[in-house]
Amino acid sequence: MTESAAIDVPVIQLRPLRDRKVAKREYDRIVASIKAVGLVEPLVVFPENGDYVILDGVQRYRALVELGVEVAPCIMGKQREAFTGNRMVNRVSPVQEHRMIEKALDEVDESVIAAALGVATLDHRLKKSLLKQLHAEVASAYDAGKITRACAREFTHVKPQRQKEILRTMETYKDFSTTFARTLVVKTPAAQRENRGRKHNPWDRKTQRKNDLLKKLAEAEQKHDFYSQLYKQYTADLLRLAIYARSLVTNTRLREYLNQNHPAIVSRFETIIADARG
Repeated sequence: MTESAAIDVPVIQLRPLRDRKVAKREYDRIVASIKAVGLVEPLVVFPENGDYVILDGVQRYRALVELGVEVAPCIMGKQREAFTGNRMVNRVSPVQEHRMIEKALDEVDESVIAAALGVATLDHRLKKSLLKQLHAEVASAYDAGKITRACAREFTHVKPQRQKEILRTMETYKDFSTTFARTLVVKTPAAQRENRGRKHNPWDRKTQRKNDLLKKLAEAEQKHDFYSQLYKQYTADLLRLAIYARSLVTNTRLREYLNQNHPAIVSRFETIIADARG
């Protein structure tokens, strides 16, 4: 089926074309996902008798009703026929899910992601894979709660022996923060780094931050040069104006005329001369 424009439709104007039963667990996950991050996938609808028939998204519609949402994002269908989009969905594999979760953790709080997945915690999804990449002592520190998951993930960028060295350093300084761990990881020699085929690593981020800083510094220098030149120009203009104003107020006949007819101008000229001296 071909789809057209996206529209916002009041929930009270939506009507399911047919009722499709789903497992409670799947429905609860839909509710949790909408509650956590909003409705990601719009409903597919078709206008009929002033309302809109739902061609795809009945369970999402029911979740919206349960959550008290008043307006739903929809895509207008071109034909009044049952849309079989759910049959065409490729289920995400555990490996893909793990990668998606890890990437999302860089931007979204863990509790929000867990709620969207309809689970209490992400431990069972992330812990097993993470532990495989850690030195035994680092894994023990993670299990004991000495370091956080974010901190433990920093360790995976270096080889096991280097992980052990970093952990010992953190224990010596009693600093188990992610920032300190990342600093030690960045200082790791190339031979002790772990290449897992990742697109991004701490060293790339460091280089990018350095380049960004140099770019901002160059922009600041350009602005400084511009305003310095502008200041010099203003100063030169003020000096010329002060010289001219002084020549006027020191002329006896002109000064008498201005005092009698335009005293405000004399006062202004004297202010300009004083500013140039200051």
